[in-house]
Amino acid sequence: MAHHLIGYARVSTDKQDATMQRDALLAAGVEEKNLYVDHGLTGTNRARPTLREALAASRDGDTFMVTKLDRLARSVPDARDLVDELTSKGVKLRIGESVHDHHDPTGRLLFNALAMVAEFEADLIRSRTREGMRVAKAKGRLRGKKPKLSETIEGHLVAEYRSGDFTIAELSGRYKVAPATVYRAVRRAEAKAEPIAPVTLPRLVDEGS
Repeated sequence: MAHHLIGYARVSTDKQDATMQRDALLAAGVEEKNLYVDHGLTGTNRARPTLREALAASRDGDTFMVTKLDRLARSVPDARDLVDELTSKGVKLRIGESVHDHHDPTGRLLFNALAMVAEFEADLIRSRTREGMRVAKAKGRLRGKKPKLSETIEGHLVAEYRSGDFTIAELSGRYKVAPATVYRAVRRAEAKAEPIAPVTLPRLVDEGS
């Protein structure tokens, strides 16, 4: 039975490009039909549908390849579990140019070292993100979502609503916003509206009385 080289790539966001990983895997001998890519999923997320497909496609004697270990897992426990799964199926793990033999003590040592580095990098990224958010919040840069409509445009929308010539659905289409946005704009305008003070007319005195 022919043995295959199964390639797996991953990018954390939909905006990132997996081209470099794909090219490296194809250059290493992975056939297009045996190439699997997950988009928009982090290495700490075990629920990766394409990863499960790649693992399911791996058979005894095959080699499972990633360009870097952090493309496969971002924690030591996850990395070990995935390697144990591959080993139990008789599948070898190739990271870049190195094939790791999990039965060899030196191979296990090197793999564990790589897994620890991947986990450390993930922790460092999370730490920097939290610190960045803390600094931004301290400087007043985190102010929530930007309003969908400017104050002037919202004023026009409310005026058209009050005219009675347009429904909520029609205004939603005219201003390209959700109906809920129209409702909120109207409620804000009503909350800001000042009550009109009643006008007291002077009493007319009948000169003939």
